[in-house]
Amino acid sequence: MFETFNVSGLFIGVQAVLALYASLMAADATSEARINPAGGLTGTVVDVGDGVTHVIPIVDSYVIASSIKSIPIAGRDVSAFVQQLIRDRGESVPADMALEVAKAAKEKYCYVCPDVSKEFVRFDADRARAVKQYKGINNRTGQEFMCDIGPERFLGPEIFFTPEMYNSNHSRSLPCVVDDVIQLCPIDTKRALYRNIVLSGGSTMFKGFGRRLGRDLRARVNSRLADNVQPVDVHVLSHPFQRYAVWLGGSLLATRDEFRLACKSREDYQEHGPSICRTNYVFRDV
Repeated sequence: MFETFNVSGLFIGVQAVLALYASLMAADATSEARINPAGGLTGTVVDVGDGVTHVIPIVDSYVIASSIKSIPIAGRDVSAFVQQLIRDRGESVPADMALEVAKAAKEKYCYVCPDVSKEFVRFDADRARAVKQYKGINNRTGQEFMCDIGPERFLGPEIFFTPEMYNSNHSRSLPCVVDDVIQLCPIDTKRALYRNIVLSGGSTMFKGFGRRLGRDLRARVNSRLADNVQPVDVHVLSHPFQRYAVWLGGSLLATRDEFRLACKSREDYQEHGPSICRTNYVFRDV
């Protein structure tokens, strides 16, 4: 970055911390007054990427690396599952466009339902309204084609909550993994981590995703508590910028006056070399 793009300063941030910062700013326009860079941020980030989902606990802006867990289900798997359901039903989709159609249908029509069995009943009761039609153009022939998008609308995202539907080798749902991660953290941080669960990544944008995650996690947590123990406040924060949360968090952080204190300057790089990227300014004598 210094040699090729000639930047004046460089800061290498942790994606989860940037996503946590973005979520606070997005949730409340006045939240900047509540953020104290010295004290840091605390929360649990559920980062759903294309190939893997990570659950990362953060306390006072520091990642508790020993508690991080991941599940082998992410956006790519939802697309593959939707593609499989469409193919098994015999829809007239060009073979070379099957994945493309599945990804488009996933992003446009899929949602998370509260209960799969009840959703099937509702779906069958009003199929004309529940089934959506996807229209596309064949890349080879240029002709228009149509296909129905049916139960895969809610079955696709369901693999986060019922993973054995898609992967028989993995049976831990996302709410269970989030709970496991927080339980591995220090006892004095658990309530704060439950209270601020942040979503990051495009595959968390499904309608009802945050509500379902919060409901299942809340039921799991409170079922362990004794009658005389105060219930745990479980809150999952959703916001319109989840898809680009990391980028937004980095952009917002870069606008703060304190940001330059954490940057590695071009002068430091020219004097000390690449080793400055392995040091932190808070450990240097100032």
